[in-house]
Amino acid sequence: MKLSIPNGLFGAVLLLAASLFALPARAAAVDVADLVEKNGPAVVNISTTKIVQQRAPGAFPLPEDDVYDFFRRFFPPGAMPPGGPMREIPARGAGSGFIVSGDGYIMTNAHVVQGADEVTVKLIDKRKFTAKVVGYDTRTDIAVIKINASKLPTVTIGDPDKLRVGEAVVAIGSPFGFENSVTSGIVSAKGRALPSESYVPFIQTDVAVNPGNSGGPLFNLKGEVVGVNSQIYSRSGGYQGLSFAIPIDLAMEVATQIKSTGKVSRGWLGVVIQEVSSDLAESFGLDRPRGALIAEVQEGSPAAKGGLMVSDVVLKFDGKPIESSGDLPRIVGNTKPGTKAVMQVWRKGGLKDLSLVIGEMPAEDKVALGPGDQKSYSRGGLVLSELTSEQRKELRLSGGLLVQEATGDALRAGIREGDLILAVNNTEVRTVEQFRRLIGAVAVGKSAAILVRRGDSSLYIPLKITGSND
Repeated sequence: MKLSIPNGLFGAVLLLAASLFALPARAAAVDVADLVEKNGPAVVNISTTKIVQQRAPGAFPLPEDDVYDFFRRFFPPGAMPPGGPMREIPARGAGSGFIVSGDGYIMTNAHVVQGADEVTVKLIDKRKFTAKVVGYDTRTDIAVIKINASKLPTVTIGDPDKLRVGEAVVAIGSPFGFENSVTSGIVSAKGRALPSESYVPFIQTDVAVNPGNSGGPLFNLKGEVVGVNSQIYSRSGGYQGLSFAIPIDLAMEVATQIKSTGKVSRGWLGVVIQEVSSDLAESFGLDRPRGALIAEVQEGSPAAKGGLMVSDVVLKFDGKPIESSGDLPRIVGNTKPGTKAVMQVWRKGGLKDLSLVIGEMPAEDKVALGPGDQKSYSRGGLVLSELTSEQRKELRLSGGLLVQEATGDALRAGIREGDLILAVNNTEVRTVEQFRRLIGAVAVGKSAAILVRRGDSSLYIPLKITGSND
């Protein structure tokens, strides 16, 4: 039997159905509009300036950057005539941030402000402020900056643990300099581990995030910040549907430590770990692939003192299950140094409990890379590492430090990546700590004589300490 519906009634049914299907979309649009209207004023644009040195072309004395850039287009990289003098030029960057307290504290990404000589914050009402970098943590990519203002609009902090996969989220930021741009999407995954990050369980979204969005807030539809937009996965350099945000609870914990102590204190074991594959699980006699496999235990570390051994598989830490290797650094890192902990490990086909005391992870200015190898951000703008005994033997040196990066004062002085620093004020240097002590004794405005080996030759370079890299 065929059901017949009058034309007028049929049209009414279609109109009603269309209205019902349209309601959620309209409601969502209103929610987002209200969210942006309320929270947009607390989102800021951040611009940075970093002074770098560039060798001016000898045959073409072109003082203007735009003119030089014009001529540079006609030469392949490295083909501009050498021999010109070094000159200082400003390198500019941009990002986003959001106000977390009315007295001017702003959260952003560490990579937005790291190494900047000047940081400028622009509010939605067009006011501009020069910001002070309170501190940053490169491991979580969180930074706190401060502007001299009061009674500022602030965001509301949410709970990322309550986020559900598939839930709608909104980002506000300044992609490519387009201030207070709004994009939306859904949560694609939670607790996502990335190859270059050990301490952040990222929130993955499909929200459009591009250069300039870094450091901006990720909101749920209640208008609460649940994450800090940090990076994208892209083969083109632009958005390709994979965006990652730092959970706001982790970010706030880091920010609190930065504000109170100027640094971030983390628990530390002193191990190198790897994932347990199905083949490894079978070879170790595990029921399934899980845990964190200990590949190396650093001598004298909390792990070594607690009896942890190479080939142990950590299955639990203080009762918390370790399902993947990425779980262990996050859980240990969030443990207060000095805490006594019990680890359950799988060793030679059986379970074993180990009691140990969690140590404090070396600060970012003193990060252990391996036996005799140390990396440090030092005063003067240098990132240094100690030479191994094999490197010293090969170079026929009794000491020396490798320059991994030169910024600020060091870059202006002409020190380059790859240089070897042999002495400070005629005192031979062998360790990063020794260099830090010597350079720390140099008064602001004064210079230190740095003996540098570059290639097969050595030269003294005067390093003037301005105090901007402390």
